[in-house]
Amino acid sequence: MSERCTSRRLNLVAPQFSLNRTCMAVHMALLLGISGAAVAAEPGKPDDQTAQPQSLELDETRIESNTDGAGNLPPVYAGGQVATGGRVGLLGNKDFMETPFSTVSYTDTYIQDRQAKDITDVIAATDPSVFSNGLKGTFSENYSIRGFQTSVSDMTVDGLFGMAPYYRASPEMYERIEVLKGPSALLNGMPPGGSVGGIVNLIPKRAGDTPLTRLTATYESDAQFGGHVDVGRRFGEGNQFGVRFNGVYRDGDTSTEDQSKRNVLSSLALDWRGERAKLSVDLFDAEDHIRGQNRGLGLAPGVAVPKPPKSDTLLNPDWAYVQTKDKGVILRGEYELTDQLLAYGAIGTSKTDYKYSGAMVATVINNAGDLSTSMGQLKMEIEKTSAEVGLRGHFDTFGINHQWSVNATEYSDKQKDYGRRSVPGGNWVTNIYHPVWGPKAPQAFPQISHTENDLKSYGIADTMSVFDGRLQLTAGVRRQEVVTDTYNVATGARNKPGYDTHATTPAGAILFKVTDELSLYANYIEGLSKGTIAPVTAANAGQVFAPFKSKQKEVGLKLDLGTFSHTLALYEIKRPNSYTDPATNVYSFGGEQRNRGVEWTFFGAPLPDVRLMGGVAYVDPEVTKTAGGVNEGKTATAFPKLQGKLGMEWDTPAVEGLTLTGNVTSLSKQYISADNSQSIPGYTIFDVGARYAMQIASKPVTFRANISNLTDKDYWGVPLTASLGLGAPRTYELSATVDF
Repeated sequence: MSERCTSRRLNLVAPQFSLNRTCMAVHMALLLGISGAAVAAEPGKPDDQTAQPQSLELDETRIESNTDGAGNLPPVYAGGQVATGGRVGLLGNKDFMETPFSTVSYTDTYIQDRQAKDITDVIAATDPSVFSNGLKGTFSENYSIRGFQTSVSDMTVDGLFGMAPYYRASPEMYERIEVLKGPSALLNGMPPGGSVGGIVNLIPKRAGDTPLTRLTATYESDAQFGGHVDVGRRFGEGNQFGVRFNGVYRDGDTSTEDQSKRNVLSSLALDWRGERAKLSVDLFDAEDHIRGQNRGLGLAPGVAVPKPPKSDTLLNPDWAYVQTKDKGVILRGEYELTDQLLAYGAIGTSKTDYKYSGAMVATVINNAGDLSTSMGQLKMEIEKTSAEVGLRGHFDTFGINHQWSVNATEYSDKQKDYGRRSVPGGNWVTNIYHPVWGPKAPQAFPQISHTENDLKSYGIADTMSVFDGRLQLTAGVRRQEVVTDTYNVATGARNKPGYDTHATTPAGAILFKVTDELSLYANYIEGLSKGTIAPVTAANAGQVFAPFKSKQKEVGLKLDLGTFSHTLALYEIKRPNSYTDPATNVYSFGGEQRNRGVEWTFFGAPLPDVRLMGGVAYVDPEVTKTAGGVNEGKTATAFPKLQGKLGMEWDTPAVEGLTLTGNVTSLSKQYISADNSQSIPGYTIFDVGARYAMQIASKPVTFRANISNLTDKDYWGVPLTASLGLGAPRTYELSATVDF
């Protein structure tokens, strides 16, 4: 067994420490030297649903079933926080040392120990290529990958778009959270929201062979209490039937003044596994309700960036609210036709009901911090269907091993929007430092729009390997078809012209395993985002633009020292932007943003009882083409050029079962204006915590405590729809987990 596949019990993060942005890179560079002293992790209890470790050699005798959730997950890496691999879209599950792309897969153990309440809490904690603005209590999660805003609605569930909660997903129903960085049209098809910086994939939980009954009680400041129940059982001959249930309830006041949150989740996973066939059904029902929802602010022309108010200030009326209800079901099956050929398919449907009432526009109008607001309401109803069918197999020709895949995907949605952007009598002026709000605005939800989308794609890929798998070449192509129709809300008739076009996107990658410990790779891959129709005011009005292509070139290396690993990647992503040329009045996708970056990440257990995860990333997001050359050469907004992150865990020798934890995030300034005349400063945020594992009445019990934003720093972040958003205040989290 490879040392890096050794499982161990995960205990939590490092002692309290103090770093500033200047010395951060120095501290992280020292870790590179530490990693050379990597030692074998002590064997211990494996992750609850972890499969047995597997060889890194390419399988040349039997195609491995790897499409069906936790039953076929890659093993956990030393330290227990991440896995040795994950799903790479069309290619299936791959070991990270044999993946010619940048990927990471977080385990259920890490999710629990983070006390994560959403997906961002997991993926943005230690990965320097993922940026989160630090806001809490907003209508949606928010993160960017490799300098590009990533739509939360573009998350996949075991490869299917649209099957996760739309704006915020509670992680308790997922076994793994995987991140594939960069465009991925060949691997996943075109995301409905057009994200190009990366894709987040969620793997549902499955019942393991060991019966599980786990209860967790939670607390979050100021007065939010909750619980989580996780039950798994297998039964029947050979444990062929499985049931996994997760239920979550949290409710109460948050650390932000006059704000409360309620989260409710029920999920049920049923599966059957035969000798060659597998079937599974996943169902969920989720509600996310925030009273006193936070929101972003704009700046009026000529107004300087104000000093942030206290971090617990609510910049929306206390009667404002946002409510999202999601429910869905996924049916998945696979069958091994032969030892060399696997057929699989999945289909799912989900529905989202979203409702918001509060400030629709909020603008700081002077340097004293006065805030002009306009109240309104918005409601959305979205019905989504997603499906995938495919074949995966392998064969040998003239000493060349082929691992090939073909698939077809379809995603469709129907979205109806209702509401009012402005309510009569709902325009108020207050102040960000001492906000005072008027009475609750009257609600009305007239229909605004009705849109339907249909995305179909067909992909094929082949990974060819020689020299016992040390040299691997992957090539593939995908055809994407996109249809969008809008409807007259008064008559229900379809508006013409509609949007109906297609695009073809290739990809190629090469990987060379210099040794079992060192892999070099390079890739070229494209991303697809839906084009548009030229507006009626343009000289080329009505012209239909095919899905536009973002193009990535990447080279990198992966170094596995047995229990501690490093990855290094250099990349360039070019993404087109649309504009109307001021001289010709022709609308086109002639604009461009070019992101060039370098990422160093590390993870694992470099020393006994010490676990580290983090890295440093630098990206230069340059606007290279614009209408009339305005702001060409400027830095794109809303993303820091430099990020450094470090998560540490230390099992104290003095007290058995006690683990001290720490996390630090440090980043540079972010521009908030296209001409780079305005920016918000960088900042450093510290989190500390502890975990204590013990036995009570012969039952394993784990107590966890965490303090986020230890110094209660006041800082601005950049939210989704505005220039400024207030970072989350200091927050205390406690939990107690017992297994029966």
